[in-house]
Amino acid sequence: MIRSLRRVTDRRKQAHGRYGWLFNPYTGDELVAIDCETTGLDPKTAELVSIAAVRIKGDHVLTSDALDLRLQQPDSLSGDSIRIHRLRGVDLEEGESLQAALEKFLDFIGNRPLLGWCIDYDISVINRHLRPLLGFDLPNVSIDMAQVYQRELRRIRPHLEPHLGFESIAKALDVPVMGRHTALGDATTTALMYVRLNKGALEAG
Repeated sequence: MIRSLRRVTDRRKQAHGRYGWLFNPYTGDELVAIDCETTGLDPKTAELVSIAAVRIKGDHVLTSDALDLRLQQPDSLSGDSIRIHRLRGVDLEEGESLQAALEKFLDFIGNRPLLGWCIDYDISVINRHLRPLLGFDLPNVSIDMAQVYQRELRRIRPHLEPHLGFESIAKALDVPVMGRHTALGDATTTALMYVRLNKGALEAG
């Protein structure tokens, strides 16, 4: 426990004055669904292409106040990743610098809990870029949508074998898949999944 507290204190000291408050416990009632599009699948080497975030308040997904950022073309952008996220070099010509994008992202999410699809990957990539620029990792609590769905399905229908693909869960929860493999589309769809699950979509089905 003492070592854990020391680590939190050290990370808080590393966060300069503008972001020190991110390490305060969150006491509100919102989540933020996030998603990143990157140049690869390895969190140790993938570079950021786009970042999106959408706030969730109660059973409302606040799409009118979403964050949707494209970054400047990273060196490792390739045809393989372009085929997935469909963002070419020309689409990124007016993109944000890495530091500007991360600062806007931090300002948007604050210290709210973060929701995502395979969120450990997104957080790993963000932290790898965030650490050398601002000196700290994201301190936010994180929630993985697939894990939440799996736990709820086991509770309600323990006899069923869950299908944990993105589209499969969206269909099971009667959520439209919006802009698959775009950061804003995946973040919004994930947010809608979470809201539908909390409103008892599996029990109703």
